[in-house]
Amino acid sequence: MQKRKRHSKKATIIFYLLVVYILAALVWWFISLEQQNNRLHQSKIEHLKIAVPDTVSTRYKNQLYFIKDEYRRNRIKYAGEGIVFLGLLLTGALFIYRYITQQARLQQQQQNFTMAVTHELKTPIAVATLNLETLLKHNLDEGKRRKLIAMTLEETARLHFLTSNILVSAQLEGQGHKINKEELNLSNLLTDRIAEFEKRFQDRRFEAFIDPEADINGDPLLLQILTNNLIENALKYSPKESLITIRLLKQPQQVIVSVTDEGPGIPDEEKKMIFTKFYRIGNEATRKKQGTGLGLYLCDKIAKDHNADISVTNHDPNGSTFAVKFHT
Repeated sequence: MQKRKRHSKKATIIFYLLVVYILAALVWWFISLEQQNNRLHQSKIEHLKIAVPDTVSTRYKNQLYFIKDEYRRNRIKYAGEGIVFLGLLLTGALFIYRYITQQARLQQQQQNFTMAVTHELKTPIAVATLNLETLLKHNLDEGKRRKLIAMTLEETARLHFLTSNILVSAQLEGQGHKINKEELNLSNLLTDRIAEFEKRFQDRRFEAFIDPEADINGDPLLLQILTNNLIENALKYSPKESLITIRLLKQPQQVIVSVTDEGPGIPDEEKKMIFTKFYRIGNEATRKKQGTGLGLYLCDKIAKDHNADISVTNHDPNGSTFAVKFHT
């Protein structure tokens, strides 16, 4: 990674040096042409004075006019060519600069993603391993044994959730996953997902308002991942004592699924960026919540693949509401 960063920095320096060199060459070219034009202009005037000594004659004045007009047109031509070349150079430099900046940002995001995934994978594995070793080494009472087993199952579920996001993200991006759409009852699917989260997070508060018999055409696995990510995101970014509200509203031409949390909310300037791959709110130095930056990206990708729109709005008095509108 360090080697790649050094190569990127070297390429950036070479790019800036090249731009400076081309600009200097362009300025030198313009100055040279202007000096050549001035010398040619003075030379023609001197020849004219020799050929037509009478400087007040009509012939002299006409030829002098043509010489000055040629001089003026050459200056305009050189200036025009210089402006065009400069414009093309700056346009090209801008595109290259934006590309380098985007690549640097993507590289940093990928590095952050790798670090986050490493941490996210290690934590559940370490906890599950410790719990299993405790069960093997100690003769615990039934209550403690069940608690350790439940914690281990929670960590394996977390591990499954993370690996599913990574695999599905790679498959969807590389067209490796074929979307198997079928007629399904979204009300039942969402009810099952909520029941699973209530079982996993018994200390959290959930409230559901589900309209029955909301049928859509979709991929059951991908829609499970979508709803899982929205609920998981709400749990992650809201206080433990706060309420998570899940709604499914059935309308004549659309079905709307929304998840509302009571967390700190999302700044307006970041609302359009949160669905970008690897993007996470805040900066790496101050960010406290763990994550990979894939969850909302997957939600957006899956929603688009199902002819749906996903959006985020503020929730009064605090928090956010993520809504997915399926067009039926």
